[in-house]
Amino acid sequence: MFQQRTIKKIVSTTGVGLHSGRRVELTLRPAQPNTGIVFHRVDLDPVVSFPAKADFVNDTRMASVLTVGNARVSTVEHLMSALAGLGIDNLHVDLSAEEVPIMDGSAATFVYLLRSTGIELQNEPKKFLRVLKPIEIKQGEGTHAKWARLEPYEGFALAFSIDFKHPAIDSTAGFAEIDFANESYVKEIARARTFGFVNEVETLRSMGLARGGSLENAIVMDEFRVLNQDGLRYDDEFVKHKILDAIGDLYLIGMPLIARYVAEKSGHAVNNELARALLADQSAWEIVTFDSHEAAPAAFHKEWQLA
Repeated sequence: MFQQRTIKKIVSTTGVGLHSGRRVELTLRPAQPNTGIVFHRVDLDPVVSFPAKADFVNDTRMASVLTVGNARVSTVEHLMSALAGLGIDNLHVDLSAEEVPIMDGSAATFVYLLRSTGIELQNEPKKFLRVLKPIEIKQGEGTHAKWARLEPYEGFALAFSIDFKHPAIDSTAGFAEIDFANESYVKEIARARTFGFVNEVETLRSMGLARGGSLENAIVMDEFRVLNQDGLRYDDEFVKHKILDAIGDLYLIGMPLIARYVAEKSGHAVNNELARALLADQSAWEIVTFDSHEAAPAAFHKEWQLA
């Protein structure tokens, strides 16, 4: 059978929260089959646990934020993206503060941590959610419209369009499409960093956002150009980061998707609404397992081989 996966041993790192600016320790621990991904605020007494599920997301300003009562875990999308990219089903994530550390602004550090500790196969079948009919969410009208759609597809592919009307972004590709049957998450998506604008910093910080942002963990732009000395990692890094975010947001559905995602100007709010809309329509999906790794769509073969 195509088996569920966790990590082999505990691994930890420290960093700062992109929005809170607070130092945080992150510890990843193996979890039993059918546990899913669960975040734990170990700095609280008693410890508060947050299932990584779309219906626990109650704030989408510049991040996907899980909430339980008055407790929060912010900026889960990059770690969730790495977990999706490597096919990790079950994991405990301990945090010493309210935000997952931003690291370098991409998913690459999380991929490194997960690979360094090793992947453990578990004796339970891996569950996939296969989309059976299109589900679409749209916000706004005209040139301000944002939308995202999930549609049936025997694999996992994402297509994304952006339009920021900024010279540094407009000089790069505004569209990217990734089909994981042919392309590598680790090589093509994981290193794409989040990005922001100098002229928005004060406004964001007054809202309690971007307090930990810097040239070390984001692509930063003034009115005309990228300020990072080393430039971009990909020619289309901006749109690829939006794909990275979408993969993480969609993994809050609770299992890998067999589907194609298509979006224009989408963000965390639209992605979360799309995930909730899909789960609410039970005629739009089915849960499937596979008797063997080879029986699954090719999109789930490339990155999920054991090292």
